[in-house]
Amino acid sequence: MSSQIIPVDPFDCVVFGGSGDLAERKLLPALYHRQIEGQFTEPTRIIGASRSALSHDEYRKFAQEALKKHLKPGEYDDEQVKIFCARLFYISIDAMSDQGWSELKKLLDEGKDRVRAFYLAVAPSIFGPISEKIRDHKLITKHTRIVVEKPIGRDLASALHLNDTIGKVFPEEQIFRIDHYLGKETVQNLMALRFANALYEPLWNAQHIDHVQITVAESVGLEGRAGYYDTAGALRDMVQNHILQLLCLVAMEVPSSLSAEAVRDEKLKVLHALKPITEANVEQATVRGQYRAGASSGGAVRGYLEELEGGVSNTETFVAIKAEIGNWRWAGVPFYIRTGKRLATRVSEIVITFKPIPHNIFDSAAGRITANQLIIRLQPDEGVKQSLMIKDPGPGGMRLRSVSLDMSFAESFSVRHPDAYERLLMDTIRSNQTLFMRRDEVEAAWQWIDPILKGWETSSQAVQGYTAGTWGPSQAIALIERDGRTWHEA
Repeated sequence: MSSQIIPVDPFDCVVFGGSGDLAERKLLPALYHRQIEGQFTEPTRIIGASRSALSHDEYRKFAQEALKKHLKPGEYDDEQVKIFCARLFYISIDAMSDQGWSELKKLLDEGKDRVRAFYLAVAPSIFGPISEKIRDHKLITKHTRIVVEKPIGRDLASALHLNDTIGKVFPEEQIFRIDHYLGKETVQNLMALRFANALYEPLWNAQHIDHVQITVAESVGLEGRAGYYDTAGALRDMVQNHILQLLCLVAMEVPSSLSAEAVRDEKLKVLHALKPITEANVEQATVRGQYRAGASSGGAVRGYLEELEGGVSNTETFVAIKAEIGNWRWAGVPFYIRTGKRLATRVSEIVITFKPIPHNIFDSAAGRITANQLIIRLQPDEGVKQSLMIKDPGPGGMRLRSVSLDMSFAESFSVRHPDAYERLLMDTIRSNQTLFMRRDEVEAAWQWIDPILKGWETSSQAVQGYTAGTWGPSQAIALIERDGRTWHEA
């Protein structure tokens, strides 16, 4: 059975940074897919905006080349690309001056009653100036939304300043803070598993769950992001946003409904319940690492400092954390988090490990009974696995083994799965904020992250080296094995 495509109202989407990397790799292909799925109604337009001096036709050529480069085989359709490019326009604009803004206003005034989305695919330092220019040139209507990419600040103080700056121009209901992880099919299936089935929710607590692991591993290195990454590091780049959002979805209470405010209220409670990690316990609860030269599937790779091209850096490319939630549901259940670059493989997954059976009635010949696990794979090969103990078929007595009930989305559903940006862009047009971060969520996440950063600084906790192509520093293994547990092998 195929999913039903619900068309959205006609809209104008203005992409600041429209000739940049994010627009090329993600936004233009995502919007193209939504067109060919029949989700657009006319007249819908996509307007690229950046400082580059391009004509409308030159921008259409840029988009055409982006689609050729980034679509999968068989997805590029000449007729659909022609239709898509016809809805593309371009304005050369300067966020720090008045250049180009009157031209943008003239173009947008042709569709005053349409939904109007401003997507800021630019550096956070110009979020504020662009917002103010949008206001000063009277481009805001009751149907306007503004989409901002991470990072929302680099600490609590800068996040507060950034939220204040944007909040002076746009009301909260028009601000969409995007986290593409929340648009992934499997992330939403986590809510379906928990709240649409009677099977798991009675077991979703400290009585039955031993621990939770969240892994977001990358096999790549800096990929041209050295300037940004060395000022951020893994904690700011991945944990503060993506991973804490995943943790919230695992740990939150059942919301009263799937409305945006009900879901975000429950996520906020989790963030407030996280036990602080400070200078007093930062060395026991965290590990920070930095990759050295090693090997990956593509052969030998350089270390972080070599990719950085000189100098000394204490920036972490890997972080592991033992987090705890101080409430009745999760008291005593550790949440082990790890993320890093140049790791053994690319994988993002959540592993829920249940407690062992209270009494074993089988003799030693039956073999070892392992704890049940629910494994939620976000990427690659999205799917869900539930491990169970069963009898090994055949005569000769009772022999037990663990098997997986495996649901691969690619195999179970013969439909194409939309990219996360496709879903989130359409949710923006529909003004559905369920999968977007509210201001207080962002700030609560920084309130937990800031003491870790300060603890690293004041305790002079060393960054541990690890060989590229491995699972990080040995200290990360010790972090979990001190508790008698092991990292799940992805």
